[in-house]
Amino acid sequence: MGKEQTIAIVGGTGNLGSAIGRRLAKAGYRVVIGSRVAASAVDEAERIGHGATGAVNAEAAAAGDVVLVTVPFGAQAATLQDIIPYVSGKIVVDATVPLVPPKVMRVQLPPEGSAALKAKAILGDGVTLVSAFHNVAAHKLAQDIDVGCDVLVFGDDKAARGVVVELANAMGLRGLHAGVLVNSAAAEAMTSLLIFMNKYYSVDGAGITITGKLIEPETP
Repeated sequence: MGKEQTIAIVGGTGNLGSAIGRRLAKAGYRVVIGSRVAASAVDEAERIGHGATGAVNAEAAAAGDVVLVTVPFGAQAATLQDIIPYVSGKIVVDATVPLVPPKVMRVQLPPEGSAALKAKAILGDGVTLVSAFHNVAAHKLAQDIDVGCDVLVFGDDKAARGVVVELANAMGLRGLHAGVLVNSAAAEAMTSLLIFMNKYYSVDGAGITITGKLIEPETP
């Protein structure tokens, strides 16, 4: 995927969405920040700079070639319903983690099995769904530092996963193929474990790094 394509960040005024948007814009991608309130999106886009623009979520989704959804679990269903008319035929990247306050240090996967599978059920077959960016500390991603974190990328379409791996790499992270969409439950659950470890060990944003020498398989 070339940098001439537009990346929409739905929920882009939140901590994670803003940090992702800033890194992608800085890397040379066209970025549209989405929000429920247009003025908030425009303000955040101006803060991010690097040519980013702002719009309401639906307009951002319509403008994006790839659409990232970075909203809290409680807002996931309504947000996805809002963008359905604008994402047919596109790659949608869902970063939702099913955290249920106040017990966010306890794994609480939804009845569908994961937030990603819930998203798939809502969006339907007309969308190529990928799940990623669950285990990256947003406040660290927002800084100009080496976060030193791997991004596990899940999806039933290998080529679509590859697009998101490329985006993660462009952000200064390491994107890794982690298999089919159902596997997303593992990374979603890991977020609660990382939150626990942050508190227990006084860690400033624990993340995941896969050890060992990873060799890309040859393409036939």
